[in-house]
Amino acid sequence: MLEPTNDCRARFTTLPWLTGSLAGLALSMSGISMVQALTLEERQQLDLSPYTVTDPNASYFDIEERIALLRETQNSLLLQHREELANYAPSCRQRLEIPTITERMRIPGFYPTPEAWELATEPLFKFEDTVSELAGAYVASGNTYYAECLVRFLDQWAQDDALLEFHYHWSQPQAWFSLESMIFAAGMAYSVVRPTIEGLEEKRERVEDWLNRLASVHMAIEGAESSCCNNHFYRRALYAAMVGVLTEDDDMFRFGVSAIYSALHDMTERGAFPLEMERGRRATHYQNYALLYLVPIMEIVHRQGYDIYEMEIDGGTIHDAVDFGMDILEDPSELGDLAPAEQFTDFLKDDQYFAWMEIYRARFGESRFDDFLRSMRPIYNRSAGGYLTFYFMDPDAQEHIVYHEDERQSRAFEGILN
Repeated sequence: MLEPTNDCRARFTTLPWLTGSLAGLALSMSGISMVQALTLEERQQLDLSPYTVTDPNASYFDIEERIALLRETQNSLLLQHREELANYAPSCRQRLEIPTITERMRIPGFYPTPEAWELATEPLFKFEDTVSELAGAYVASGNTYYAECLVRFLDQWAQDDALLEFHYHWSQPQAWFSLESMIFAAGMAYSVVRPTIEGLEEKRERVEDWLNRLASVHMAIEGAESSCCNNHFYRRALYAAMVGVLTEDDDMFRFGVSAIYSALHDMTERGAFPLEMERGRRATHYQNYALLYLVPIMEIVHRQGYDIYEMEIDGGTIHDAVDFGMDILEDPSELGDLAPAEQFTDFLKDDQYFAWMEIYRARFGESRFDDFLRSMRPIYNRSAGGYLTFYFMDPDAQEHIVYHEDERQSRAFEGILN
């Protein structure tokens, strides 16, 4: 298992049940036998007891350090972004007037009924945008007014026990899917302001209790077929990691860590995630989509003092998944027999899907991403981290970009996550 040590190094020792015959799901792509996925039972057997929350105020980035950098930077992109976020900051009064969602949520599926799905998810996206905007306004301005507003906004939802009732059936999981991103949007935004809030103790206690209850109710549903173990598992693991940190819930935090074990165990030698390869013409999209959640989880865990990025299982690391993801983005023929070379590419027009690249690029200085990111920035993802370029971009990575406010707004809000 992965054993944290004093120098925060991570080491994987093969567990006995990994060397034997697994009862996991056998996957086959185009007649080629793939690795066997870690089953729910095997995942539950993982001993992750060494992982504990060490700093409940550690967000997914160093807020104080970033605010200091943004005050001093001469990078024109970051300066423009800072001024827009500060000058076009949301009205707290208006945000507090947004109604909470207390009725039982039921959302139609996206792929069969996209128009109905879009209408039903509009208030959900409004929630995600609101918490992300308030966190971004705080970082841009340094004004605790926005941090306190975010706490008051979330407290209204907490007092109403919002979002705790939702429809779920294995054949109708969309409300369950949609709620995933609402939880980690709230958790990640709250983590940005939590260290700076003084007072409001009663409100903060209610917010944190609500986030923990909401996450607990949601993650009690394991999902059917692949959703137990594919990108939707990683999405649940993202909110679990973040909410676990915020509420000092070690078991919830470990659920987040378990996604890293599961993903690296399932990964092929080349770095492909087999359950995402099953999506055929969307295989490239879903390899990237998995990274959209796995990389932020790893950053959250890393911020707790664990060198999770260097964890190996059977010689494979997250870096292999990143390399494979970039290979197939640049040349779909690299998929080989895993999926058709003719791939769905509409997602390449939407910056939100590449939020993970800003985190990984900041952590490792991976210049391979630069040409791609240059055309996408500023990257915003309403749920998986908010203003990723603003929070993570190295000022030396990109000097200048010119765009208009209406273009920024259309790019920020036009995309979908499912």
